[in-house]
Amino acid sequence: MTIRFDGRVAIVTGAGNGLGRAHALGLAKLGAKVVVNDFGGARDGTGGSLTAAETVVEEIRAAGGTAMADGADVSNFEQVTAMVHKATKDWGSVDLMCANAGILRDKSFAKMEVADFAKVLDVHLTGTFYCCKAVWEGMRARNYGRIVLTTSSSGLYGNFGQANYGAAKTGMVGLMNVLAEEGRKTDIRVNIVSPTAATRMTEELLPAQALQLMKPEAITPAVEYLLSENAPTKTIMGAGAGSFAVIRILESEGVNFAEADWSPDTIAAHFAEISDMSKAKALDGAFHQTQKYVEQAATRLGVKA
Repeated sequence: MTIRFDGRVAIVTGAGNGLGRAHALGLAKLGAKVVVNDFGGARDGTGGSLTAAETVVEEIRAAGGTAMADGADVSNFEQVTAMVHKATKDWGSVDLMCANAGILRDKSFAKMEVADFAKVLDVHLTGTFYCCKAVWEGMRARNYGRIVLTTSSSGLYGNFGQANYGAAKTGMVGLMNVLAEEGRKTDIRVNIVSPTAATRMTEELLPAQALQLMKPEAITPAVEYLLSENAPTKTIMGAGAGSFAVIRILESEGVNFAEADWSPDTIAAHFAEISDMSKAKALDGAFHQTQKYVEQAATRLGVKA
């Protein structure tokens, strides 16, 4: 099976540089018509220019592909909606959305200003919601859509100085989980990639030797797969330096206690057993956790749940 995107229309946000540029070039090479979106601001979100997006469009066209540049600020819903409307008007649909745009305003939590926390969430989390919202009804009407969001190990596992970025990026996992469930009946598949690559957002954080191994192009195959016709849904995929992995949120089997033992002392006494991950499982949905706990309680009481 060869994955292609002929006849598909893709929007890639933050596509003027780094990961987004690699994704846009890769999708165009595989036949997609690509909206190269980039606000053109600095790494902290200030400024703005269409130059970077236009440069990528020229690269795509020079290679025989089809693309248009767009300078919508993803944190502005009207601009995002206008971008989707133009792509739909000119090319008939938006089938693929890769929400990649982001900014950094790193500071330790003690020094972080409220405005810096709010702005990073506005671009990453709210901006991603706007992108998904703007394409959702069209995808539902056509009974087809593929969406890839962009999370980060900074949120999944923690990283000093990135409370705003980590919170936003992990919030996207929650958004992906819900949209994947809601999109099933109309074949909208929603996944999320956790990339590690050498970009202007990481160039100051990694040694030169490591940066050489971590090309943005190493992430793009994961994005292309998650945007493909036979993609899974509700999947977190890690990617970097040629490595690819699936990340899952697991829950221990847990222990059920009688009401007489509902105390912090009971938790302390049994914490090793409670936190034993030898039988850990990934739950399929929020209600499955509720169902699991009720079944454990019923089993302890000897009744049918």
